[in-house]
Amino acid sequence: MALSPVASSLPTPIWFSILVCALLYGQPATIYAESMRVLLAQDIPHVEVRSDSDIVLIGSNGDARKVRTPILVSVVGTAMGINGKRIVGDRIEVRPLRAGLSVTFPQALTSGNGTKTIGPARLSDTTPSGGMPISGGVRIVLRGKGLSAINLVDLEEYVKGVVPSEVSSSWHPEMLKVQAVAARTYALYNKMLSGAREYDVMSTTQDQVYRGRAGVDSRVEYAVDHTRGLVVTHRNAPIYAAFSSTAAGPTEDAINVWAKDLPYLKGVECPFDLSSPYYQWRVSVKIDHLENNLRQQGFMVGTVVTMTPVAYSRAGRVTKLRILHSRGELILRGEDLRKAVGYTVIPSTQFEVESVGTDIVFVGYGAGHAVGLCQWGAKELAELGYPFMSILHYYYPGTELRNAALVPLSPPPNSFP
Repeated sequence: MALSPVASSLPTPIWFSILVCALLYGQPATIYAESMRVLLAQDIPHVEVRSDSDIVLIGSNGDARKVRTPILVSVVGTAMGINGKRIVGDRIEVRPLRAGLSVTFPQALTSGNGTKTIGPARLSDTTPSGGMPISGGVRIVLRGKGLSAINLVDLEEYVKGVVPSEVSSSWHPEMLKVQAVAARTYALYNKMLSGAREYDVMSTTQDQVYRGRAGVDSRVEYAVDHTRGLVVTHRNAPIYAAFSSTAAGPTEDAINVWAKDLPYLKGVECPFDLSSPYYQWRVSVKIDHLENNLRQQGFMVGTVVTMTPVAYSRAGRVTKLRILHSRGELILRGEDLRKAVGYTVIPSTQFEVESVGTDIVFVGYGAGHAVGLCQWGAKELAELGYPFMSILHYYYPGTELRNAALVPLSPPPNSFP
């Protein structure tokens, strides 16, 4: 195959990479097991749990009893209740006996920036309608006036839920392996830093999207099982395995996005994602919507008159904008603008301001923060014949693939975030 100079800098011989993988990593470790605490929803009034078999309820005091489903866990006054009856304690754990569980949250409404809400509730923006099928159990905790639902799930089962939520399971098998290793690495990195928090990761784009067993098929099972336990490491610790959809140019240095200098999150050339539907875009934002959202973020702005990018990263993304408004001037980070308007509204900081009137028109390229792995770029590389190990080494330079069973899970120095 004909390769670009950038592509040819990747470790090329597939047979050699496979041989190295077999020699270094061996067979998947059967002794390795890790669990994850995944926050599915928080500040919600009730959670419904179903199963095709009986379930076990474990109370705050450790007492367990077998019951039939469905059950409705809700806030009853200032206490927690099951099927309308108050219980003692502020938490309940639900474990299936044979079949899996399905959890259903309150019906949510979608706001302009794509966040689903009902009163104070905050749900995953990808929660399947009719309930989320999950492996493992669910812990429901009363906090203040609302409930939090936390999936207690084996790490590998969690990774199976992330892969089809982040990319299509119809993509090349090597790309699915890339996503599996990145998702596993990201999960363990965050687990090391979760400390006294009640969960390790969220099920939304604030971490990585997770929909339980929804979308898991034989292709996903294959990718996860054939990379079981493998993580990307730097200095013998799991890395912050950042990934996003479409770089549309060089990937970005982490220091330009999160002000954190990580040696394995340095920009690399990525001319591989031209087929991404997010490669180029054009959006229009109501100026009063922008003004209101900036005020809600704590920026004291009046009527916006002009908006001009004034600083760019080495990769060409907007790092700072100058906004002139009726109360003065505001210098705003590019990522702060995306946060104010909505990450799905302005897909990336690689844009130009085309016009400012009653609407502000942005023309740009790419989707996501562009740090680390480019998913559409990795898809193309997999289709060109590169194995998952080579793709991961390219996007996370200076890293090694190791079995998590051999990696100490303690926070590394200069951990992020």
